[in-house]
Amino acid sequence: MYRIGKEEIDAVARVIESGELFKINGGPLQESKNLDREMKELFGADAIVMTSGHAALTAALIGMGIGPGDQVVVPAYTYIATAMAVVAAGAIPVIADVDESLTLSPRAFEKAITKHTRAVIPVHIQGFPCKMNEICEIAGKHNILVLEDACQADGGSYNGKRLGTIGDAGAFSFNFYKVISCGEGGALLTNNRTIYERALIYHDASAVCFFGDQLKDVDEKLFCGSEYRTNEISSAILRVQLTRLDGILADLRKNKKLLMEKIAPYCDFVPSNDIEGDCGTTVALCFDSAEKADSFTKAEGINAISPINTGKHIYTNWTQIMSKTGAVNPLMDPFKMEANKAIVPDYNNDMCTKTLELLAKAVYISVNPDWSEKDVEEEAEKIIAALK
Repeated sequence: MYRIGKEEIDAVARVIESGELFKINGGPLQESKNLDREMKELFGADAIVMTSGHAALTAALIGMGIGPGDQVVVPAYTYIATAMAVVAAGAIPVIADVDESLTLSPRAFEKAITKHTRAVIPVHIQGFPCKMNEICEIAGKHNILVLEDACQADGGSYNGKRLGTIGDAGAFSFNFYKVISCGEGGALLTNNRTIYERALIYHDASAVCFFGDQLKDVDEKLFCGSEYRTNEISSAILRVQLTRLDGILADLRKNKKLLMEKIAPYCDFVPSNDIEGDCGTTVALCFDSAEKADSFTKAEGINAISPINTGKHIYTNWTQIMSKTGAVNPLMDPFKMEANKAIVPDYNNDMCTKTLELLAKAVYISVNPDWSEKDVEEEAEKIIAALK
C-alpha cells in the first residue's frame, strides 16, 4: 500500500458509527453502492467490487459463459491466480510465452489458439500494459473473448484508454501490494451487459436475490454461484483510495521517468508497450545474461529482484496447474472432466523456455511515489555504481 491516512480512518469510523456494516443495507451511507458508481464514473465501465482479483477474474469468466470444453490462453508469467480462475470456471488454461515486454506475446497467443479456445487473459504484470491492439485484433478474428487481468495495474492505461476497459471485461485487485488497497479486495469491469449480470449473480448468489433491489434491472436467470460479496468497511476505505489513485500514479510515473533518465546511459530497459500508460511502479532493467542480472541484484545497497525469482508468478511453480490437480473431488476436477478429456495440454517445465530466459535476464527496481528528487538521485547513484 502506497498511501493511507486519516481519511481512511475517518471513513472506517463513519461506517462503524452508523452500525451498517453489511453491503446491502437501508442506511444513508451506502458505501459499496457508491463505490461501484464511482468506479464506473472513473473507468467508464460497469463495476462490481468484490473480495479479490481472483474473484473478479472467476466471475468474469463465468459471466462470459466459459466452462468445461473450453480453453483459455494465459501468459506463462502471471500470478497463479490467473490460471486458477480458469480452472475455477471448469475450463482448461493453455499457457503461452511472453515477449520482450514481459507481457503476453500476441504471436504466442495466436499460435496457442485451437478450435476450443474461447477466451484469452492478457496480464498487465507490474503495471506494464500488454499489446492490446494486436491481442484484440487476433481475438476478434477468431471470435475469442478478452479478459484483462489488470490486478497489478489499477488505473494504468494503453493508448489513452484505462486498462481493464479495453477487452470484454477486466479485473482489478486491491490487496496490500497493489496501487490502491483495502487490505484485500477486487473489482470486475465490463461494458457487456450479459457478462455484468451473470457476474453479479455469480459473485453473490446466496444474497443477491434476497437483499435490496440488486436484481431490479437484471434479465439473466438466477443460478448457483459463489459468495465474493464485499462489505461496507472495505468499500469505505476504497472510496478514499480511489480519490488517491491518479495522484499516486502521477508521482510513480514522475519518479520512474526521472530515475530512468539518470541511469539510461549505463543500462538497457525492458521495452514498454506504452511508457506513458505504464503505472510506474517498477523500473525493469534488461541484461544480456542471467548471470549479469543475478550479480546486479546481489550488489551492495541495491533493492532489486529478478522476476525469475518471484515464485508463483512463474508457470513452472504453478503446482496445482502443472500437476493437474483442479479439485479435491475428481468429479469436480476440470482436468478429469469428460468434456475436457481431449483438450488438456501436456504441461511441462520446458514448454515456455523463452519466457524463462527473458525473466532470468530482467531485474526489477521498485519505485516509491513519495521519493523526493534527492531520493531519486541517491537511488540512481547506487544503481549506477552497481552497473559499473
